[in-house]
Amino acid sequence: MRVVIQRVSHASVTIEGVCKSAIQEGFMILIGIENADTQEDADWLCKKIVNLRVFDDENGVMNKSILDVGGNILVISQFTLHASYKKGNRPSYIYAAKPDVAIPLYEYFCQELSRALGKEVGTGEFGADMKVELLNNGPVTICMDTKNKE
Repeated sequence: MRVVIQRVSHASVTIEGVCKSAIQEGFMILIGIENADTQEDADWLCKKIVNLRVFDDENGVMNKSILDVGGNILVISQFTLHASYKKGNRPSYIYAAKPDVAIPLYEYFCQELSRALGKEVGTGEFGADMKVELLNNGPVTICMDTKNKE
């Protein structure tokens, strides 16, 4: 699993002109899933994400987690995070999991992240043409890949 986490002042996702989810301060997370990914990968990411200390404390130091600041999370599925670009100029997505594997794992990830956060997580719609808007706060952007856990 590969995620791009952006600390945001606000973020939203719109599908066919209708706002599906919107959040204020927190994380907007793009997630890409591979065939080899498991629920254990999702569990590891959830724990890392909710404990990631990238919010400012009273001294202006990034020392607080999303749990500490009561932040929100918006999760968007994005198979293009697994683009293979080594050959030619048109990316290949052969490493991205097909929907029958990716959808249940995406739903599990969102459910477990919501449980760890202690509140509902906003989502997009798997496979939909989504318009994502955000105001990156910092900017702070962190990439994580479960293949680099150790």
